[in-house]
Amino acid sequence: MANYSDIRGYRVKYLSSDPTLNTSTEGQVWYNSTEGTLKALVQIKAWSAGGNMGTARYYLGSAGTQTAGLGFGGFTTVNTNVTEEYNGFNWIAGGNLGTTRRALGSAGTQTAALAFGGLTTVAVTDTEEYNGSTWGPGGAMGTARYSFAGCGTQTAALGFGGYTPAGNQNATEEYNGTAWTAGGNLNTTRRALGGAGTQTAGLAFGGFITAVNTATEEYDGSSWTSVNSMNTARYYLAGCGSQTAALAFGGFPVPSNATEEYDGSNWISSPSMTTARFALGGAGSQTAAVGFSGGTPSITTATEEYFSSIDNYDPASQAAFSSGANLNTARALTTGGGTTSAGLAAGGATPSDSAVTEEYDGSAWTNSGNMNTARPNNGGAGTQTAVVTFGGNPGGSPTNATEEYNGSTWTSVNPMAINTRNRSTGIGIQTAALAAGGTPPTTTTTEEYDGTNWTSGGALGTAQYGSAGAGTQTAGLLIGGINPPVRNYAAEYNGTAWTVANPLNTPSALRVGGAGTQTAAIAMATYSGSASVQSETYDGTTWTVGASSANTRGDVASGYKGGPAGDTFIAGGNAPVGVTAVTEEYNAGSPASPTGVAASTLTTS
Repeated sequence: MANYSDIRGYRVKYLSSDPTLNTSTEGQVWYNSTEGTLKALVQIKAWSAGGNMGTARYYLGSAGTQTAGLGFGGFTTVNTNVTEEYNGFNWIAGGNLGTTRRALGSAGTQTAALAFGGLTTVAVTDTEEYNGSTWGPGGAMGTARYSFAGCGTQTAALGFGGYTPAGNQNATEEYNGTAWTAGGNLNTTRRALGGAGTQTAGLAFGGFITAVNTATEEYDGSSWTSVNSMNTARYYLAGCGSQTAALAFGGFPVPSNATEEYDGSNWISSPSMTTARFALGGAGSQTAAVGFSGGTPSITTATEEYFSSIDNYDPASQAAFSSGANLNTARALTTGGGTTSAGLAAGGATPSDSAVTEEYDGSAWTNSGNMNTARPNNGGAGTQTAVVTFGGNPGGSPTNATEEYNGSTWTSVNPMAINTRNRSTGIGIQTAALAAGGTPPTTTTTEEYDGTNWTSGGALGTAQYGSAGAGTQTAGLLIGGINPPVRNYAAEYNGTAWTVANPLNTPSALRVGGAGTQTAAIAMATYSGSASVQSETYDGTTWTVGASSANTRGDVASGYKGGPAGDTFIAGGNAPVGVTAVTEEYNAGSPASPTGVAASTLTTS
């Protein structure tokens, strides 16, 4: 009977601790004498879901890494010039291509990308360079073509193969950041092939000749050499990585989910993608890749992330709302604060004016001390045990009354100094709060609260009411509102003055839920004339449409305005059937990532 050393070429080592783990120890077995266990090292390889693209398309260009990816151009039902940037979690809009096209070549990074060739109504030679925000012109290719492969960087790129009206191509061109020059021809003339590597160490694989093929070639900066073929013949596949550590995934005929790793000599089959697809985008490395969009054969926005690691990894999780416990008192137009494990809802309308206060521990809402003044449309800021609420509309009349909550009881304190108002926006904490806007009449005034007194702050550029808030007194964010129509207005406060920010995608008003910081905020149940399920996230520059809540509503209470956007909730609100008690918790999700833990060792006894 064969023993382990005969099979693997290693002896079983007797060690007091686990060895330093790397790919060279893959398959090794040892006995940990301290733990009294026999162990073996296995490599983890898997695809997991990432955030969906905003625009479904195929035949697109791609560049970058798994956590800083770029997708541009492509075909929806028509050619598109849309560019999107990936942060390892979700996609946000980038600058549009100057030339709308599909089946283009691509190379580079998220902040220094290259788009070249492709198909408009005809094959083109156009080259564009991306600087992380806008595309600008580069030198034209020598041969107009499409359905070809690219690799390298913005200043040292390679384009090879493809298709012209004359048929499949074997021509290679090299780009130096200014102009394209001829390189060595491929040995196998083909189109719709995959590419990886650099200008002086490129890799070409798969594609279509007169039939689908598996041919692989390596480029040394001047000529191509045929090497071992792929295991699965396919075309319109994605590729990334280097000449000695490449990844190929997806493809056609019939949408494929096949994945293969190339080690510089051989192709090795790896776990399949969850969604079979072709003409997709791909970026990253052999051990940390991302694949996105493509044809299934219907066009998809799905993104998947690939890990090949000897470390454990946490798979990606998408942003999502989940059900929480119902409020004890159904109501709308309520102020909120805190987090999913320490939340607060106070005041509101049932539809009668309410003074009820409830605290949330992540499992249930518990009644606490009532407010001194029952009121809807009150603003608020702070945490579960330290909230300030102000203004509102008790009995139908705006008020300037202010109260503080200490975790059990409410105390009336100094009233607002400038306006009696309702539907004002609350931002910050109990001892450093902002009240912005409100009605009637619709106002631009801002007041700052220091825990004792209210003083005048910088005026809004546009009078608003019914807005949401996020951030702090010196770094605040106002979201949506009415003046007088529903608006997609957003503004940032620096402690002195307001500056108009990029608008939301959907006009939002009437107590949209808001939470987070000025550079990482969320707007929930965004309202555009009717109750909604939509959310949007803000990164300090751009709003991105995000996860949808399960329950349609507006006029909601939401979490702490200066706290984490990924640990908040919406509670109550006005639903199509009237006021509701429903609570939903928001989790921002996270990109897949290695844990760095050497727990991929398997205890075998």
